[in-house]
Amino acid sequence: MAEGIVELTSANFDSVTSAQGVVLVDFWAPWCGPCKMLGPVLVKVAAAVGAKATIAKVNVDDNPDLAAKFQVTSIPAMFIFKNGVVVKQMMGLKSEKVITDAIEEASL
Repeated sequence: MAEGIVELTSANFDSVTSAQGVVLVDFWAPWCGPCKMLGPVLVKVAAAVGAKATIAKVNVDDNPDLAAKFQVTSIPAMFIFKNGVVVKQMMGLKSEKVITDAIEEASL
């Protein structure tokens, strides 16, 4: 995984997303064009938000149970958790500003 981004699996998903604070989880797959385009954007977001939020990714091919649990039918799909609760969902490729603004809003 890129620097500043946590790779989530079924084994560590709950421990990361249920932690205090804000966590953005990107559901993606290696064959997904928009997902590949989102990768560098999330690296910039991770650098911009620093300790304000955890940025994480879930490969839906390797973790279909997590995709099913969150009813992910289209990727990329991003979920923002605050203190273990989903507070926002975003589908599709988004800009660094849109993602950063959503994290800032969740941090309030």
